[in-house]
Amino acid sequence: MLLIFNRPGFVEELTEQERDALFAEVDGLMQELSESGEWVAGEALADASTTKTVTAKGGQPAVTDGPFLEAKEHFAGYLTVDCESEERAVEIAKRWPDVRFGGRMEVRAIMDESGTEM
Repeated sequence: MLLIFNRPGFVEELTEQERDALFAEVDGLMQELSESGEWVAGEALADASTTKTVTAKGGQPAVTDGPFLEAKEHFAGYLTVDCESEERAVEIAKRWPDVRFGGRMEVRAIMDESGTEM
């Protein structure tokens, strides 16, 4: 799974031409993954300001608004790919355009249904 983290609002800071180029690059990469059969699933997430965070306070669940991360970036979406190797997944992540704009992409294997590899 490729987890996308980026800085809220970075797309709005781009010129229209830069935005068009960024989205065209994403579309091209997604088409490549679809044609190669590596694309499994993925979604962008709604703005982090709509987030609810559930934690425990005094042993009881407590719900607060927002993710309130220490980092300046938030979890923005994910891609699930079926690759022959971790190296291929990293190669795809390195090409994700958000990375050039201060974002990051985390590459993680999905746990097998048996859950024994943790």
